[in-house]
Amino acid sequence: MTPKIRNIIIFVTIAAVFVLIYIFFIKPSPPEANLVSSPSTTNLPNIDGSSSEKNNPNMNSEVAKDFLALLLSVKNIKLNDAIFSDPAFSSLHDSSITLTPSGTEGRPNPFAQFGSDSAPVSLNTPN
Repeated sequence: MTPKIRNIIIFVTIAAVFVLIYIFFIKPSPPEANLVSSPSTTNLPNIDGSSSEKNNPNMNSEVAKDFLALLLSVKNIKLNDAIFSDPAFSSLHDSSITLTPSGTEGRPNPFAQFGSDSAPVSLNTPN
């Protein structure tokens, strides 16, 4: 190999190493997208019912239009009631358990200080 070709190969190799060092170590990474986003301003009512925005009637009408559009989109939802005629649904049976209190559920006033309880109250009255 001639010294001229050898110098070109060395120069290209060194340049490639510098490019890789820049790409992997020096170049700042792009900002990641947030998984959760929130609006910068909210138009929530205060406790007294007034708007948190400065009496902006356009903002209230925009909120009303958004709410109306959401309400109308809910109206278009269709539910398929074919599951109720399915034999698997018809074969289901109620297996609920009726719970009866035993009379030892706890203190009459669970928030009272200890020692200030009166005699325990029995919920089961003898017949």
